[in-house]
Amino acid sequence: MTGWLAIAGLGPGDAALVTPEVSAALAEATDVIGYIPYVARVAPRDGLTLHPSDNRVELDRARHALDLALAGHRVVVVSSGDPGVFAMAAAVFEAIEQGAPEWRTLDVRVLPGITAMLAAAARAGAPLGHDFCAINLSDNLKPQAIIDRRVRLAAEADFAIAFYNPRSKARPDGLISALAILRETCADARPVLFARAVSTPDEQLEVVALPEARAEMADMRTVVIVGSSRTRMIAGTRFLYTPRSAA
Repeated sequence: MTGWLAIAGLGPGDAALVTPEVSAALAEATDVIGYIPYVARVAPRDGLTLHPSDNRVELDRARHALDLALAGHRVVVVSSGDPGVFAMAAAVFEAIEQGAPEWRTLDVRVLPGITAMLAAAARAGAPLGHDFCAINLSDNLKPQAIIDRRVRLAAEADFAIAFYNPRSKARPDGLISALAILRETCADARPVLFARAVSTPDEQLEVVALPEARAEMADMRTVVIVGSSRTRMIAGTRFLYTPRSAA
């Protein structure tokens, strides 16, 4: 049996937002590997082995997947959103670069998914309609000083900014720092979107002005989108958008 490895994005939560390409790969898979809550989104069936694991073992997870594929298994590594955005695709390629030469000969595919920031932006309107960037506020793999510098430079460049992993019990201060930098650098009342659990029954959307934005409005199921100086609400509607022109 010839093995392969697909690194797949399950989207933001709603099963309707899983792409047909990802669904087809899951239907063919012998093994599904990923973080516990993401693997739980895959329905069990005969001939499929589920391999859930903790969130901080990405390289171990990637190596396990590569070994299974090398042994002839059809393996899908699952992430939420898109696997190439702060997720497992980079971990798999890091493992390939550092690992056994045989892994470089494997059939490895990345199957895109709908990211949390794109799902959140669509729910609100088009806040990412002009230049934007995404910043992961987790300091697990990079120093806080680098995060702070990137937030400041993005604000100075007047990007709309999507913040991933904004706040957890273990890291309650990252979003506090980011909002403080934004208030100092931007010094305006640009809109901030807090989009929690988008496309699930727990979905919550809230838009506030930057001076009123508070870290406790977010948790790890929230993506925070900070508008540029041009981002605005359309009066009398719920629509938030950034014009395509920077003028």
